[in-house]
Amino acid sequence: MARFDEHGNDKVFSTAGRGATFAEVLARRLSRRGFVRSAAAASALAVTGPRLVPTAALAQDGTPAASPVATPGATPGATPAATPASTAVGVLGFEPITLDTGSEPVVAAGHRVTPLLRWGEPIMADAPEFDPENQTAVAQEMQFGYNPDWIGFFPLPQGSESSDNGLLVVNHEYTNPELMFPGYQEANPDYAPPAADDAPPDVPEFLTNPTQETVDVELAAHGLSVVEVRRNDAGEWEIVRDSRYNRRVTATTPMEVRGPAAGADLLKTSDDPDGRTVMGTINNCAGGVTPWGTVVSGEENFQQYFANLGAIAEDDPIYAMHDRFGFEAEASERRWEEFYDRFDLAKEPNEPFRFGWGVEFDPYDPESTPKKRTTLGRNKHEGHTSFVAPEGQVAIYSGDDERFEYAYKFVTAGSYDPNDRAANMDLLDEGTLHVARFNDDGTGDWLPLVQGEGPLTEANGFATQADVLINTRFAADAVGATKMDRPEDFETNPATGKVYLVCTNNSRRSLEETDRANPRPENLSGHIIEITEDGNDHAGTSFAWEMFLLAGDPANGATWFAGFDTEMVSPIASPDNITFDVDGNLWISTDGLPNTLEGNDGLFVVPTEGEERGYVRQFFSSVPGAEVSGPVFTPDNSALFTSVQHPAEGSSYEEPETRWPDGGDMPTRPSVVVIQATDPTARVGTVRG
Repeated sequence: MARFDEHGNDKVFSTAGRGATFAEVLARRLSRRGFVRSAAAASALAVTGPRLVPTAALAQDGTPAASPVATPGATPGATPAATPASTAVGVLGFEPITLDTGSEPVVAAGHRVTPLLRWGEPIMADAPEFDPENQTAVAQEMQFGYNPDWIGFFPLPQGSESSDNGLLVVNHEYTNPELMFPGYQEANPDYAPPAADDAPPDVPEFLTNPTQETVDVELAAHGLSVVEVRRNDAGEWEIVRDSRYNRRVTATTPMEVRGPAAGADLLKTSDDPDGRTVMGTINNCAGGVTPWGTVVSGEENFQQYFANLGAIAEDDPIYAMHDRFGFEAEASERRWEEFYDRFDLAKEPNEPFRFGWGVEFDPYDPESTPKKRTTLGRNKHEGHTSFVAPEGQVAIYSGDDERFEYAYKFVTAGSYDPNDRAANMDLLDEGTLHVARFNDDGTGDWLPLVQGEGPLTEANGFATQADVLINTRFAADAVGATKMDRPEDFETNPATGKVYLVCTNNSRRSLEETDRANPRPENLSGHIIEITEDGNDHAGTSFAWEMFLLAGDPANGATWFAGFDTEMVSPIASPDNITFDVDGNLWISTDGLPNTLEGNDGLFVVPTEGEERGYVRQFFSSVPGAEVSGPVFTPDNSALFTSVQHPAEGSSYEEPETRWPDGGDMPTRPSVVVIQATDPTARVGTVRG
């Protein structure tokens, strides 16, 4: 969920994983299940005309598999389904839109989309109004941050199911200084465009001009925002600017390191010789909500902020640890190291070990100190959906968003107490991190990453549990986990208890990794996997899996929509974030759709059960240069919030590709929008207009 070159779409990072690639497993798995026969059947249907194709999860012998029963209390904030999943799909009554390349958002008929929180929006009572020509860090710390990503809705009052008043907690993934500051970017007179088949030139097309002031604004624009919002009598959502809850968490906010890696030597720096206090959080991508009502925000592409890996000797173990994440050998793109030593590996080689964690804090307590929970492992975090297991343990699912990296599940040692919120506040400090292995026969294993077990020994470089968690990727390599195609968001279905894993794409999958059952030599469009935990026990170590969706243009014959007729579905590519409505329908936002299809990124919906399982329909289309991310509903599904991140990316402040949402002379402003039905009594997605 970041710009094209920062998410691995077109950049090769070091990957040393030893597990089977997902392409290998999927090809063998679908071959055994007769995927080719299913595709042929779908082609035959096209001859007789489109119709609904009933589909269900299939067991190993091809018979329908039973769906698990949802666990009470799972997926906090979601309202349990009011009707059986088999009948709930009928509520999706909207007419799908088509791919759109316009400069304004488009939403299905019968709905309206309204910008609610723009970059620079004052969210504190004494915050100054946004002035794009005269930005300061002090002002930005009281204003809505840049590039909103994940969104969480926390009802007010706390503990209620209110859908008219709540806190929006929003991640701010990164900054686009070329779109934020006038004069930041200028053409390089020495640049020469490469020939069509040549590699990118060493000479950059543009020169950048960071200053102390611009860097400080960027630091303040990272992190998260907590903003109280409410629906007024006219049905419009508005910011409660004087709310006591409103807060900014930035790249300079003090944070506590917790769990086994706290105090480890690799986390100690000149500013923090104890290795227990970190200044700030950066590149916050997908996040999640715990059953006790806190946020877990994931730090993703933190490597881009650090410079001078080449200053570390290649035989130093630290070099390999950093190289696995793709650190720059010399100057960073952002050049923050010119102003702050902590971003210079030549001066502070341990600083990057303090990032790449899951960050938990309490949005209902504006004085709470965010905590980096090292039990969740260190990688490029996405997701953090949670589910309460039958015995009370809490499972937290997350992905490591890079090609050929892994999918994870953390299970708490203690149990969730729904009657004692305070007792749950440090549940994430103890437990077991697991990594997924997808087997050829449709089964899977959650492999524990525990020091001293299997290959995770001192002889192999894992002397302590801190070593395992700091070097989570190497630990996953060692146990033989399955290498994935950019594992992104993980979410649990409130209606069935099933778990869905999004893999956005993988342009580096080779021809040798494909066969007749997996006909795409490069997974440019991504896919979604459906996981059923054995016994519906989310604390367990085994599961079954099915391919739910192979994205792409359904007209090209290389797609799979849970067996649904491909002539009826909307084209979709690069699924990124997902959420569920109260009936268990899956809503999918995309990041990178324009790389393979003619359209802006958007928001799609697909039933997961019943006769319309796999029927993908486009609901919303964004603006040029932007991705769509972080969709979340109010508990009653009357409002849907989603982020329009990095609009106009690839252009400049002076000549942006779009000036959405304000137009005129204003710069483009990444924003959270709210989507509602024009009928105030209707749920989102239930009307045709």
